[in-house]
Amino acid sequence: MIALAAAGMVPAAAQGQTATTAAPQEQQQAATPAGPSAAAANPAATPAATATDPTPGASAVAPATGAAPAFQHAAPTPGIGVPDGRAGLQDQFSPVGKEAAAFHNNWLLVLCAIISAVVLILLIYVILKFRRGANPVPSRTSHNTVVEVIWTLAPVLILVAIAVPSIRLIRHQYSPPPADLTVKVVGNQWYWTYQYPDNGGFEIVSNMLHEKGEQPAGAKFRTDADGPKLLAVDERLVIPAGKVVKFIVTSNDVIHSFAMPAFWIKTDANPGILNETWVKVDRPGVYFGQCSELCGARHGFMPIAIEVVTPERYAQWVATKGGTMPGATPAAAPDSTGSTTVSPAAVTAAPTPAAAPANSSAPAATPAAGAAN
Repeated sequence: MIALAAAGMVPAAAQGQTATTAAPQEQQQAATPAGPSAAAANPAATPAATATDPTPGASAVAPATGAAPAFQHAAPTPGIGVPDGRAGLQDQFSPVGKEAAAFHNNWLLVLCAIISAVVLILLIYVILKFRRGANPVPSRTSHNTVVEVIWTLAPVLILVAIAVPSIRLIRHQYSPPPADLTVKVVGNQWYWTYQYPDNGGFEIVSNMLHEKGEQPAGAKFRTDADGPKLLAVDERLVIPAGKVVKFIVTSNDVIHSFAMPAFWIKTDANPGILNETWVKVDRPGVYFGQCSELCGARHGFMPIAIEVVTPERYAQWVATKGGTMPGATPAAAPDSTGSTTVSPAAVTAAPTPAAAPANSSAPAATPAAGAAN
């Protein structure tokens, strides 16, 4: 093989294999972090192409000068997305939540108040009208057609008045618009994991942050910027504002419940079952929830923190996690075609023997091979 190479008669494929074998070990190591797609690249690619061309994977979204800067999370706003001791519902920030809150506050509560007032008035009327002092001789009335029609139709009309907006709300809740982003939510004993299949499939693990005195020395502890006690987490679920986000909810062990009061979300996480819900939040901020299904000894220590950010900041956060945005197509690794492309000038300047066909049985190659031998 060495003699043939010296004579310039080694086929091009054999020369490429020889060059690859003799490549320095550090060049092979430099190509390793390129990700799974690097396996499809031509092994004969030059080190210069490997060093300059980005490849898909975690390194594709990082700046060329080094790791992506740390993402600065927002601090929660008091009274927004945080339990504050109020008697009613939290302020809602999703379309379904706003519709449900309006249905509850402006219709159900009003209807309940009217029914309660009517029943109270009737009760007082009956007590005063038919008391013993006002009726020394009791009435012998056994039935009244008008009263029977009223107490039959009234409950039916009340149920219809409740059913129409309720069914409309259910239709909006379970017939979501096309999703801009899908997040898989997985419940575990006792923490949450969030997967982003639309952004490269990376996963984050979210655990509750403990207080300063409860953590080992040097470990991260909760601060007011992280959120309230028992609700702050070390990794927040981050979604873009103004986008339709679909949550696929499941569990790895027992039944959990993914609940976010400010978004009107409460979906069970069942092992082996995929449940779906959706949300669209226009206001950036931090919102807190909890697991709402009794799931074991540490059920009360499974908080949920969702941070809504602008689309630009969401892209930055995805980059810090090693993911990719759907609209951003990173440059692919150099393939075999790209690595062997030569310019016309290079072809013109190439020596004549290098342009010889690789087939060793060609008549022109036989005399040269004999001379080399």
